[in-house]
Amino acid sequence: MTSAVVVQTNIPGLKVRRGKVRDVYDLGDRLLLVSTDRISAFDWVLPTGIPDKGRVLTQLSAFWFHLLGEPNHLLSTDVEAMDLPPGADKAQLAGRTCLVRKAEVVPIECVVRGYLAGSGWKEYRQQGTVCGIPLPQGLVECSRLEEPIFTPATKAQTGHDENISFDEMADRVGRDLAHQLRQRSIDLFARGAEYARQRGIVIADTKFEWGLVDGELILVDEVLTPDSSRFWPADEYQPGRSQPSFDKQFVRDWLETTTWDKNSPPPPLPDDVVARTRQKYIEAYERLTGHAFAA
Repeated sequence: MTSAVVVQTNIPGLKVRRGKVRDVYDLGDRLLLVSTDRISAFDWVLPTGIPDKGRVLTQLSAFWFHLLGEPNHLLSTDVEAMDLPPGADKAQLAGRTCLVRKAEVVPIECVVRGYLAGSGWKEYRQQGTVCGIPLPQGLVECSRLEEPIFTPATKAQTGHDENISFDEMADRVGRDLAHQLRQRSIDLFARGAEYARQRGIVIADTKFEWGLVDGELILVDEVLTPDSSRFWPADEYQPGRSQPSFDKQFVRDWLETTTWDKNSPPPPLPDDVVARTRQKYIEAYERLTGHAFAA
């Protein structure tokens, strides 16, 4: 049974900041992160949500936090154990809510790429580089890279994130921290990608976000989800073409078939695109965790 779409939440007595996908409630030294069913593409939040998407993102991130064992901000996903104000709709929040430590977020998107896809492939065709990093000649679309590469970007509240060089990142956050971010992000990607490959999913690239708590560098936000990564079915992987996916590339591909100019409000998604996108998110969750998704 498909759940109703949760486009936004409201917890009485708490101020909320709404991102593209998440509603964030400030509890002082802690935050409540609520993943809604909103979906974004080409820097627009679409008018149509994807049922259960927020629950998939929350539960898959919690799975990765536990599996990877990296210091992180997650305290609980159990809504019943959270000290919520009277009137909070726990049924709406269940499965999509994280209680987390508040951290000083490092203002860098830590992107790791293991395959040549998306904007990286476009740049490589023109210049033989990805985010300014030279790559060997003769690669084709979706080629696997010999070693994953780290391509940081600035975090943008609106519009596109901007790719920056490692040196520019070091100038912004300090060279020691920049080296930590690069090494830990690459290591996490390698571990997550190896685990996923054993379960039939290629993680082509991803982005991590990090924060500082009392000087300790910890993982924050979401981890290795279909919103922050490219997921491809391993048994269908074939370099030299675009790949079928478990992520929102399916929605992007549909939008590319429309007359939408990407500069005006996007069109609503058809029912079949919504249903198939939901199925792709859930299939990714079930393959990776080995558990049936409970809506």
